[in-house]
Amino acid sequence: MIDLNFIGNFRAKGKYKKTYQDSKQSYLNRIRWAVSMFYFGMGLSFATWASRIPSIKADLHLSDGELGTILFALPVGQLSMMFFSGKLVTRTGSHRILPFSVMMYVFSLTNIGLAQNAWQLALALVSFGIFGNLTNISINTQGIYTEGLFRRAIMASFHGMWSLAGFTGALFGLGMLALKITTYMHFVIVAFVVLVLVAINFKYLIKAKEKVRVEKKKTFTKPDMSLVLLGVIGFCSMASEGIMFDWSGVYFKDIVKAPGPFIVVGYTSFMIMMASGRFLGGRLIDKFGRKTVMQISGIMISFGLYMAVLFPYIIPCTIAFMIVGLGVSTVIPTLYSIAGKHPTIPTGEALTAVSSVSFLGFLMGPPVIGHISELFGLQFSFAFIGMFGILIAFLVKRVKAME
Repeated sequence: MIDLNFIGNFRAKGKYKKTYQDSKQSYLNRIRWAVSMFYFGMGLSFATWASRIPSIKADLHLSDGELGTILFALPVGQLSMMFFSGKLVTRTGSHRILPFSVMMYVFSLTNIGLAQNAWQLALALVSFGIFGNLTNISINTQGIYTEGLFRRAIMASFHGMWSLAGFTGALFGLGMLALKITTYMHFVIVAFVVLVLVAINFKYLIKAKEKVRVEKKKTFTKPDMSLVLLGVIGFCSMASEGIMFDWSGVYFKDIVKAPGPFIVVGYTSFMIMMASGRFLGGRLIDKFGRKTVMQISGIMISFGLYMAVLFPYIIPCTIAFMIVGLGVSTVIPTLYSIAGKHPTIPTGEALTAVSSVSFLGFLMGPPVIGHISELFGLQFSFAFIGMFGILIAFLVKRVKAME
């Protein structure tokens, strides 16, 4: 038997116990598959919630403004947990935190389906955000550990599973709507599927807890600038990703004037290319290097968004959204991989700093864009976000760990 319980001996720099080094490749692949399934479960849960937003809005008789305000409850939950997630994961171990946080994440999802009024929905979304943050930190910590075992770039493939789950969740949501399944039952079905994935795969998580060095801390400590830069880059990328998730369909309907079912073409093309880019991203990074791939990714994000603004027609916009999908595909996985291998800060805490700021772009970007759109139009909003890609390409040069 392989002894996986090496708590206290794991180090984020990739120095593993001999038991892992001598493990068969098939066992390492099983670990990778288990971690991938947790990413899939998290992505499926989030996509399930997103697919039912219009239904929930109609059921609770919410106006656009009321819904926009309530949606801010999600980042509030994320922010409230940001200061605790990294420390919990570092001290307790991501292999313990992850199964618990995923179970609470899907439990929070089902509670959203029970909301009968605005304040109940807001409260459920706060809980969904809290456990979403905890799941995000613990799952990416496992991703960093697994990437270290393989000693090559595989983080993007994990996020590819999240994207694949997002696409799957959207299609499943359409099916539930067509069958007139209630929101609550829809959420319960998905929660059951995710819990089955947890039960099958949790025993293959890497059982590791990093050593915590106790040091006297000053009242104020200067934030690590490398993590700050990574967080800003992540914010720009996930804001671009968020606008595609929430506004691509609206753009095709109101700006492109796409007929009937063609409204979903933009979102679908974006999701397919984002998932494909993440599954291929590891090979591209190994071949061309992280810095080159990240700079090209930033340029692609800007190019795709400005192409959609300048040529608001079905074919050009579909191609443009595909380019944006490829652009955002490798940015976040690469950032998490770099942050998780920080030489002085524990993996969980470094990931908390970067991923929390990044995910705020995903959660807060779309509501803010909605307000900008009301004032200046949706095309202007897309052009505004287009600047973020250029900023990514510029900031990448300043991150030494990209070399």
